[in-house]
Amino acid sequence: MELPLTAVELGLFLDTTDDIAQSEQLFELLSAFALNFDCPWIAYGPLASERRFLKPARPDSEVMWNYPDEWQERYSKMGYAKIDPLIKKGRKGLGAFRWSEVYADESTTENERRVLDEAATFGLRSGVTVPLHGPADSFKFMSFAQSSDSELQNRAITYLQIAAVQFHLTVAKLGTPMASEHIYKLSPKEIECIFWVSRGKTSGEIGTILGRSRNTVDFHVKNVMQKLDATSRTAAAVKALKLGIIEP
Repeated sequence: MELPLTAVELGLFLDTTDDIAQSEQLFELLSAFALNFDCPWIAYGPLASERRFLKPARPDSEVMWNYPDEWQERYSKMGYAKIDPLIKKGRKGLGAFRWSEVYADESTTENERRVLDEAATFGLRSGVTVPLHGPADSFKFMSFAQSSDSELQNRAITYLQIAAVQFHLTVAKLGTPMASEHIYKLSPKEIECIFWVSRGKTSGEIGTILGRSRNTVDFHVKNVMQKLDATSRTAAAVKALKLGIIEP
C-alpha cells in the first residue's frame, strides 16, 4: 500500500537527522518538515521555571524559534512566559495538545487567554504544542503554529509529535560544547540585567531588585547590546532568549 506523502516526508526527516551536526541545521530541517502541515512558525525551548529568582540558562537550555520578530519582542517585553497557558498545560501534560483545547479549558483564565489572543494578531492563529519531559524534572516544549484557524488532524499531530521528539533527542545528543554566554563573553552581572529586561523591568526597577544603581544597570545593559549587536535593550533581550543565554 502506498504511504501518504507526509509519512514519507517524516521518514526522510528521521533518516536525515542522523547526518546533522548542528542544532541550527536541525531546526531548519524541522521547519521545512512542519511546512508540510502549513505550520510556518515553530518554537523549541525550556519551559519557564516556577521559581521566581534569577537562574541563568544552562548550557543545554537552547531556545530556538522563528516566530515573527514583533511577537518575540512583545512576548519578552510583557513577560508572557509567566502566564502562557501553553506552558502551564505543557508542564502538567504528557501528550501533544491543540491550542484551541487550552483556550476552551475552564481552568484557563482570561489573562492567560489574552496571550493566545495577542499571538493570533501576530499571525499565530492556531497550533499544537508537544511537551518534552526529561530527566531530573527537566521540561522543554515544541510548538507548531499556523497562520489560519484550521485545526490539525490527529494524524498530522502524531507526525509532528514524532518529529518533535526526534528533534529533542538529537539536540540533546549533539549537546552545546560552548554556552552562548561564553561565546559572547557576557558576565554574570550582564546576564542578570538582561534577564530582568526580558521581564519588562526598567533600569530603575532592576537596580532595586539587584541592589545596584540605575547607572550601573544601564552600563551592563549597554554592554550586552554591544556584545549581541542589538539596536535596543528589547532586541538584546530577545536575542539573549533565542541564544539560550537566559530562560524564557
